[in-house]
Amino acid sequence: MSATGLGTAPCRFAHYFVVCGIDTETGLEPDELAALYQWLEADLHGRSQDAANAGENFEQSPLRRTFKSKVLAHFPETIEWNPFDQDAVNMLCMPKGLSFRTQVDNRESQFHSYLITREDGSRTYGFVLTFYEEVTSKQICTAMQTLYQMHHAEHSGSVCASSSCSMDSLASSLDEGDATSLNKLHCCSSYNMSRDTLYVSKALCLITPLPFMQACRKFLTQLHRAVSSQQPPPLPLESYIHNILYEVPLPPPGRSLKFHGVYEPIVCQRPSPSELPLADYSLKQVFELLGVENLVQVFTCVLLEMQILLYSQDYQRLMTVAEGITTLLFPFQWQHVYVPILPASLLHFLDAPVPYLMGLQSKEGTDRSKLELPQEANLCFVDIDNHFIELPEDFPQFPNKLEFIQEISAVLLQFGIPPEGSLHSSESTTQLKSLALHDLVSDKKNGNLPGDALAVFELLQGNATLERLQALAKRTGVTVGRVPTLGGNMVKEKDGRLQCEEEELRDATLNVQVREVFANRFSQMFADYEAFVIQSATDLESWLTNREQMHNFDKASFLSDQPEPYLPFLSHFIETQMFATFIDNKIMSQWEDKEPLLKVFDSRIEKMRLYNVRIPNLCSSNYQKSTILKESAQSIEQRLMKIDHTAVHPHLLDMKIGQGKYEQGFFPKLQADVLAAGPTNNNRWASRTGTAQRRKDRLRQHSEHLGLDNDLREKYMQEARSLGKNLRQPKLSDLSPAVIAQTNWKFVEGLLKECRMKTKRMLVEKMGREAVELGHGEANITGLEENTLIASLCDLMERIWSHGLQVKQGKSALWSHLLQYQEREEKLEQTAVSPVLLGPERRKSETGLTMPFLRVSLFQDMRHIQNVSEIKTDVGRARGWIRLSLEKKLLSQHLKQLLSNQALTKKLYKRYAFLRCEEEKEQFLYHLLTLNTVDYFCFTSVFTTIMIPYRAVIIPIKKLSNAITTSNPWVSVSGELGDSGVMQIPKNLLEMTFDCQNLGKLTTAQIGHDNSGLLAKWLVDCVMVRNEITGHTYKFPCGRWLGKGVDDGSLERILIGELIIPCADEDLSKQCRTPPLQRSPAQTRRISITSPAGRNSKPNAVQIQEAIGEAVNNIVKHFHKPEKERGSLTILLCGENGLVSALEQFFHHGFKSSRIFQKNVFVWDFIEKAVAYFEMTDQIGDTVEGMESFRSMCKIFCHYVNAINVTPRNIGKDGKLQFLVCLGARDHLLLQWIPLLVECPLITTMYEEYALLRDHLMVNSLIRVLQTVHEFNITLESSLVKGITL
Repeated sequence: MSATGLGTAPCRFAHYFVVCGIDTETGLEPDELAALYQWLEADLHGRSQDAANAGENFEQSPLRRTFKSKVLAHFPETIEWNPFDQDAVNMLCMPKGLSFRTQVDNRESQFHSYLITREDGSRTYGFVLTFYEEVTSKQICTAMQTLYQMHHAEHSGSVCASSSCSMDSLASSLDEGDATSLNKLHCCSSYNMSRDTLYVSKALCLITPLPFMQACRKFLTQLHRAVSSQQPPPLPLESYIHNILYEVPLPPPGRSLKFHGVYEPIVCQRPSPSELPLADYSLKQVFELLGVENLVQVFTCVLLEMQILLYSQDYQRLMTVAEGITTLLFPFQWQHVYVPILPASLLHFLDAPVPYLMGLQSKEGTDRSKLELPQEANLCFVDIDNHFIELPEDFPQFPNKLEFIQEISAVLLQFGIPPEGSLHSSESTTQLKSLALHDLVSDKKNGNLPGDALAVFELLQGNATLERLQALAKRTGVTVGRVPTLGGNMVKEKDGRLQCEEEELRDATLNVQVREVFANRFSQMFADYEAFVIQSATDLESWLTNREQMHNFDKASFLSDQPEPYLPFLSHFIETQMFATFIDNKIMSQWEDKEPLLKVFDSRIEKMRLYNVRIPNLCSSNYQKSTILKESAQSIEQRLMKIDHTAVHPHLLDMKIGQGKYEQGFFPKLQADVLAAGPTNNNRWASRTGTAQRRKDRLRQHSEHLGLDNDLREKYMQEARSLGKNLRQPKLSDLSPAVIAQTNWKFVEGLLKECRMKTKRMLVEKMGREAVELGHGEANITGLEENTLIASLCDLMERIWSHGLQVKQGKSALWSHLLQYQEREEKLEQTAVSPVLLGPERRKSETGLTMPFLRVSLFQDMRHIQNVSEIKTDVGRARGWIRLSLEKKLLSQHLKQLLSNQALTKKLYKRYAFLRCEEEKEQFLYHLLTLNTVDYFCFTSVFTTIMIPYRAVIIPIKKLSNAITTSNPWVSVSGELGDSGVMQIPKNLLEMTFDCQNLGKLTTAQIGHDNSGLLAKWLVDCVMVRNEITGHTYKFPCGRWLGKGVDDGSLERILIGELIIPCADEDLSKQCRTPPLQRSPAQTRRISITSPAGRNSKPNAVQIQEAIGEAVNNIVKHFHKPEKERGSLTILLCGENGLVSALEQFFHHGFKSSRIFQKNVFVWDFIEKAVAYFEMTDQIGDTVEGMESFRSMCKIFCHYVNAINVTPRNIGKDGKLQFLVCLGARDHLLLQWIPLLVECPLITTMYEEYALLRDHLMVNSLIRVLQTVHEFNITLESSLVKGITL
């Protein structure tokens, strides 16, 4: 190969021309890959591999078997930056090997394309035309006849059903099926050397650096036409192949190029650097095949990096849909396994426990139910031929989905494409359906369909019912008559060509307009993404080295800035690898050239900023349509209408006499000497390209993922990006069991790394939040982000349990494993399972009464999930079980128990499976164990409507009162999601269980009694309430009397709960607990305020001021959180450090509460006297100026106090003060009431001179602090306002 050929390779249109087919010297060889696939299939179903091999030869007619194809020729020999991979090219050119036909079979040529993704992420594209060529070798014809006779002898007297093999030949799926009568099938499968002509498939392939699909298709079609034509081509075929390999350059960016095929010129164009990148696959076809709604759903699955499996009989459809969808991702790029055409021998790759986008060829007559896939929990299955998709459970919808679909539909309708998809109007579909008719004859020149075929073709157009009738008619041997109304000849060839050019222009225009609609959505959603990028490193090397430890994007701030409806999708999307890579590219653009897609995207956002002067409206949820559709289409139209460059015409080469001989129907053996290298210096493009231009080209190719990445950068980026990056394309060259094992080992290592990263992230997020929370006591951390991370953990666990499965049972591999374990072990549960005790060894109060132990087991938790009627699927049950185990801090322990049954694990999993790698499994369980250091409410907060059993225990203080009261006690429990209502406690038991719809985290408990009987006074220590499913136990401290004539005379109290840490070792629990929920004010504080014994421990003025400041601060922080993450306001108002408690201390400061030989006086007594005073002065009717507003304030104050006094509830005096403060805060009246009390003359008799309430400076300071609370709308829990009518 010449130096010039090498030098200009990066800017050449095509890199290789390849011919694949039968090697007449080696003859018929069974396809080794097919044998390997048989072996894998047998392994999958647990059959003997020998049986699989033995059965392969005679089960099928030889005409339907798979034989080995070979690369017969490829030019040039190799290229430095794109070395020729013979095995991969052979496999993808003929994914199912050679196929044979006779003269009675359909031998229509087929076009398909493929791509190879190299390890650095760069791609090359292959375009293949497969046609049938007559077999002239007697040796091969004889071998085929012998094979047929052996097959016939084996199956004499029976008809062979030939479409059952997994690797049918290329077109068998098209020309066999329900339209085939048994006689014809028998005829098709037979071969007699004297009677029949044998044909074999041959593939012509162009390998290019960029996806110029239309141009390559035209070139290969013209090449095939030259072979099948009666007239020889104008020049030997070598001239055209040499021309496209060495003399046709890549069109420069923003330019169009015309080059010459055998008969007609071919035009291609390339977008400029400021436009969307090149995409030549027809989106029109994608929408016709899937419909807009299905496509948007699949697109969303791709964005969220789920596993996407495309399924179709037609290779080109697989490629068109895969490339179409990935094209729409701009400015993001798919980062994981990407194999649009999965050869049959690589089916084990569906076992990959990573996100993937793969295409699988369907077998004729195989429906979805027969397709056994290793994992389906996170799978999006796209049946292209049947216009049908299966989506994963619980995935978020794309933002503004309806408006988005409407905008796309509007574009499609302009081009006459129905938005719901049009299976029958699509050219490729019509072609596919017509090929399924055995009578089809084509003259290959003008596409006319004679006789019945045309009648059927016309009958089928646009009518699914008629199509099914036709299939039925065919099966029963009935012929459909011609439909006279639909006549007319096809367009003449010349007109057809002109039309085709118009059609190509329409397709290109449609492509770019639809892509603009998609690109516009991301421009709107991420208009201000740059503001949240964290630039933490000073240079590229230090950034690459510490990439894994760095936070590159402020996710929490970004989400808090987004419209509410976008959050479910965005919170998942910003966790994906494609988003992480996008942000990585942004950060690296400080030190090196911007990645091309990023450059285009950033320039678009700049333009948007110019148009939208006010940035904030970029973050609104208002849908904004794309405004540049016409503009983007014009640039393509201009390039296609006005050609910028014309390549050198094909010309005669320096060939020897006799070479380039033409024989109709046969592709000639090409002359290697003239095709091995390019021209030395007669290429005007090569001579024009100076050194500087070559350097520019190299840089551009590099930026389009064609160059080789810098070693250091690649090394770090490979490590920094998650698993799957280095497995984007399975290695096709070597498929030995050792290589398969090595690949699986990479998967195992990757899964473990992913588990480590996910658990670490979950801990950091949680503890980071808690560090902030510690400042203000409220520990409600059930955020959207946390939910996303837990959903991601569920997905990871499904992938781990799906890896290396022997036989798949049900959609969830984890739940299937649990059920089988449950079945085996449940009988031994009593002896085999050691009970897990939640809570300390003994939780005793001074009475000796305790909350009974909650014995939990793996099976008990499974039963809880099985009893939840709201969960309908196995995938949902597995996720529910993971969430419950995580909330109970038993996930690692349960899984350890599940995996301890090694016999079951061996039965269910192959040797290479993750769950059978002992060391990795132990590390995995350890990583999950670390999650026990934080509190999750991921079950309680998600399953909000389920019924949950609760247990309540009342614990009295025995030393000071009766342990059992003669009155009738009751309790009512409230949580963030609702309340239980009033429930009577059985007499003399002090314990009860009740079922109630999920209350969420418990906040308050009301306890009381009816004061009946002799022993009515009752000193309650606390109330304990436990959720019997999650084991969460809440303690509601009381420490006060319930009864008339004792304490403040209360018959009922509202208690504030705290979650008890289920940990026996108190010291350990302090180290690994979340911040405590605030609880009811402790008994010690109550006593210190109201009794002489507590005088010395009363808080001083400074402490009281600090307490009020902290309480108000907590309420302000509460309202500055996103609404869904705020938690309980009741705790902040009435808890131990709440506003009520702080104001009580303020009112008690300097209060003359105790009297010698008299009952204690309460602050409420002062308030009642003040009300009596105000009412009296109001009656006197003082007419002093300015008194009107004072009077109205007094009236309101008296109204509230009287409403609290007349409530039917038996609330004590301290409880009434609590109500008054809460209502004053809610209705923004505290600021008016405090000055009233200060002005009341009674203050001098009831307060000491040093009291805070008599210090005007302190009162003014209090009013200023309380003003901040009045800015918020406070909603009170029903337990605080029940029975009070205002």
